[in-house]
Amino acid sequence: MLYQFHEMNRSMLNPLIQWAEASSKLFTNPVSPLAHTPFAQRLAAGYELMFRLGKDYAKPEFGITSVPVNGEQVGIIEDAYLVKPFCTLKHFRKNVSEAKRAEMAQPTVLLVAPLSGHYSTLLRDTVRSLLENHDVFITDWTDARIVPMSAGEFHLHDYIYYVQEFIRLLGPDLHVVSVCQPTVPVLAAISLMASENDPKLPKTMTMMGGPIDPRKSPTQVNDLATTKPFSWFENKVIYSVPPNYPGYGRRVYPGFLQHAGFVAMNPSRHAQSHWDFFMHLREGDNESAEEHRKFYDEYNAVLDMPAEYYLDTIKTVFQEFRLPMGTWEVGGKLVRPQDIKTVALLTVEGELDDISGSGQTRAAQDLCSSIPDSRKEHFEAEKCGHYGIFAGRRWREIISPKIGSFIKAHS
Repeated sequence: MLYQFHEMNRSMLNPLIQWAEASSKLFTNPVSPLAHTPFAQRLAAGYELMFRLGKDYAKPEFGITSVPVNGEQVGIIEDAYLVKPFCTLKHFRKNVSEAKRAEMAQPTVLLVAPLSGHYSTLLRDTVRSLLENHDVFITDWTDARIVPMSAGEFHLHDYIYYVQEFIRLLGPDLHVVSVCQPTVPVLAAISLMASENDPKLPKTMTMMGGPIDPRKSPTQVNDLATTKPFSWFENKVIYSVPPNYPGYGRRVYPGFLQHAGFVAMNPSRHAQSHWDFFMHLREGDNESAEEHRKFYDEYNAVLDMPAEYYLDTIKTVFQEFRLPMGTWEVGGKLVRPQDIKTVALLTVEGELDDISGSGQTRAAQDLCSSIPDSRKEHFEAEKCGHYGIFAGRRWREIISPKIGSFIKAHS
């Protein structure tokens, strides 16, 4: 009933939210008489804050229209390369001739985005930087509430099969980059392919800030999974999609609950951020206010996760540690990272990462024991938190060039 109550509450508040938006514009539009009254700017700031705290946040756009390549701007066309029920494989195609594309000879990268609450657009900065020197594809996961029940369930092993399908479609001259949660299913997917001597194995795999072995330096996220019994997750966070969505009846971990969890990790920081936003609006600091809008347009846009996938992840990854323990079976086959021999490995961690603790991603180095040391690297980004691994100045200036050099060395 919680999901239905949330939807009812959202519908009831919608007129108030729309009124707050309209009022904010009335007190800021120069042609409106109200914009020239005393305290107009302060009132407008209050109304906009009310609007942004209560509004629905739709899936953002990547908005990448061009990137610099060899000193010149090249247009980007966003294509749906392959559409599946729970994911669209997107291609950021450079708008150049085939001859020009062959002349560029850029390595192909499959960027595997997390299915963990936020949309893949969270990796916008990652995509933009990689595009300068690579041909980039990304997994764009679908909000489970819009996937009809006829599409069936989606488990953790289905995620692995999706990744394998994408690798085989784009390989073998392929480099796989996974960020956060997908490091685990990506390592499983490549391990299973290696066990079968699959000819489409990628050239490299880069794993960034992921819970390969959550037993190492456990964080608040890890503690939640280990202190609560599995039944708690089944009974407390899983709900059915209400009838006003195409996925009516599908069991999901709702996005609004995930968002509440994100905020609960740092409530004072978010409260301060919204207060600063109000003050920036009052003072006419539009540049700072716009930065706030951009961040929260992304941060507040969340999707529903399929219940079976979420519960599988809790049990397999965070409670039973099947990957590092060597006990994980997928489709009756044991996941054996030690069978990987030819795929070069780069692991990346942030010194200040409070989501995937120190050593959790680096654990892949030991698990992939058959990869020669000459084809394995680890990089720790100093003064870098979880989001800084794949977005922001340190990502653009330090980590992205490091990944580019690694891919180039093993192409």
